[in-house]
Amino acid sequence: QVQLVESGGGLVQAGGSLRLSCAASGRTFSSYAMGWFRQAPGKERELIAATSWSDSLTYYTDFVKGRFTISRDNAKNTVYLQMNSLKPEDTAVYYCAAKRTGNFYSPYEYDYWGQGTQVTVSS
Repeated sequence: QVQLVESGGGLVQAGGSLRLSCAASGRTFSSYAMGWFRQAPGKERELIAATSWSDSLTYYTDFVKGRFTISRDNAKNTVYLQMNSLKPEDTAVYYCAAKRTGNFYSPYEYDYWGQGTQVTVSS
């Protein structure tokens, strides 16, 4: 099993940047694919970025492609989400999640979740 703790959320003006971190417990972090999801008020949770076990493959939803970058440091058991050129529409609670089965770019089969961190982008 793995436990996940997100950090780095906050309030930022449109056009600004934030970097989210997700620290994982456990000794098998490198065997998990990692994803970042977000849930805006009144909307369903959606997968916005994911990375494969080795960080060699990444996935981005179209809305964040070119603005967000997912990366992982297996030595530190941490996955990051660098968010640039933030827009008010990016306001949401952001969650990291981990999975060991299935395709990393699929939103399904993510078994472990963090508690979420709020990101608010003001216009």
